[in-house]
Amino acid sequence: MEISQDTVVTMHYVLKNDNGDIIDQSTEERGPLSILQGHGNIIPGLEEELLGKSKGDTFATVISPEHGYGEYQDTMVQIVPLSGFRSEDENEQVQEGMQVQVETNQGPAVAIVTKIEEEDVTLDLNHPLAGETLHFEIEVVEVRSAEENEIEHGHAHGPHGHSH
Repeated sequence: MEISQDTVVTMHYVLKNDNGDIIDQSTEERGPLSILQGHGNIIPGLEEELLGKSKGDTFATVISPEHGYGEYQDTMVQIVPLSGFRSEDENEQVQEGMQVQVETNQGPAVAIVTKIEEEDVTLDLNHPLAGETLHFEIEVVEVRSAEENEIEHGHAHGPHGHSH
């Protein structure tokens, strides 16, 4: 069976950056990744590359930022007052490198604290891989037709997907 809209794809993957450093990969412990094709479960460029592939196919592909996590946008970096981060827990203090959840006009988002200077905290709402060219090595382990409830929910269920 070929990968097409509304198929569930199970795959092993290795993701590297331009320097060849491994950013993420499937592991023996976590097992392969299962996604519902055509529902935005993964970046658009990789969804496109999977189309037409079958069980047992292995391939490498390079995804540009515009088909990955987007270009890095300076407008997604904001400075907010440190006073907004006061926690009930005295031991829990905001630190550089921390991921924090913030409310935006588009709803909740994850930001990374990139700098703390006196009473100002700099937050970066860009995806950590924004602006990166992504290098994937893929092995397609299984392809099957999606079940109705998977299509309804917009993601794969089962041992390697997301279940409700």
